[in-house]
Amino acid sequence: MKKIFIIFLCGILFLPGMVKAETDITPNAKSALLIEASTGKVLYQKNAQEKVAIASLTKMMSQIIVLEQIEQGKIKWDDVVTASSNAAGYGGTQIYLQPGEKMTVEDLFKGVSMASANDAVVALAEFIAGSEDAFVKLMMEKAKELGLKNTNFVNPTGLDQEGHYSTAEDLGIIARELVNNHPKILEFSSMYEDYLRENTENKFWLVNTNKLIRFYDGADGLKTGFTDAAKYCMTVTAKRNNMRLIAIILGEEVSKVRNAETTALLDYGFQSYQAKTLKEKGIVVDKIQLERSNKKEIELILKDDIQILEQIGTTDKKYQEKIKLNNYQLPIKKGDVLGKLQIYDENKLVSEYDLIAKEDAKKQTLLSYYSENLKKIIMGS
Repeated sequence: MKKIFIIFLCGILFLPGMVKAETDITPNAKSALLIEASTGKVLYQKNAQEKVAIASLTKMMSQIIVLEQIEQGKIKWDDVVTASSNAAGYGGTQIYLQPGEKMTVEDLFKGVSMASANDAVVALAEFIAGSEDAFVKLMMEKAKELGLKNTNFVNPTGLDQEGHYSTAEDLGIIARELVNNHPKILEFSSMYEDYLRENTENKFWLVNTNKLIRFYDGADGLKTGFTDAAKYCMTVTAKRNNMRLIAIILGEEVSKVRNAETTALLDYGFQSYQAKTLKEKGIVVDKIQLERSNKKEIELILKDDIQILEQIGTTDKKYQEKIKLNNYQLPIKKGDVLGKLQIYDENKLVSEYDLIAKEDAKKQTLLSYYSENLKKIIMGS
């Protein structure tokens, strides 16, 4: 059964390519992007589909692979990794691993997230996949799964290498994947300082390369980078008043200018837009009737909050909600996606959200089925 609801909202939902600030907020950047994290709506873009070197922003994809391995139970935070000569020999930013040195996955991940350490990410790559090349294959498989159109990884570090590139647009997808589906990343990327090898003679002070997490209100990630080819790059996420923004700046000549233009980009977003939660995750949206099941019906709830972007100062606008049910079979497990709640602007679909089963439902046993029908016969129904 389908239902249609009319709801009243303020604002406009923006599609990629439709929004431009009145002035160039990032005049010194080679390319830039500003998106709202929950919806992915583009608030500002500049050369966002241009293929460029991306330096250590590459490590965001490496972090996704590590976090997935943790979430799937394939590795644990307290697993001990032995650094190879290959990992220890990497230059650039590093935590100065020694060949044969042992360090936990958690400490190595801190080194990647805070110090952008090349030796740490290579040690993790070898631990997970056996070699850098095998790990890069995992990165490219994930890139395909995420639908990245203009990205090619050759290494897990982001060091300059022919054929290694991405775009601001694709990096926005990677960053959204991190903050939306692997929020554990923010526990690491939001730390300004910490230590490795504590209680040893080689105690190492970690200081986050992303200074905005200390100086910009609401900033808690994500990644900085620099190489000769990529210049100064940055992906920063910040959250204020229930709205999370992701800003990406690529190809800056000066780090201070990179930081300043990223700040300006975030300021523009927070001053121009606000997010409104229409419905909170977990609320019941619909029910479906079941036959030959231990449950007569099952409730469908929202998997995530429904948020709509509003441009501050705009007038009221009407949107419609429609429920689209999937084909399903018993048994049903709690959390199974059974449909979508679609949001339309007139006749145009602008977003959709998963509807999931609130509880389990299984097939009715043969004995229960006959007993139920016998009861109906006795009662004359």
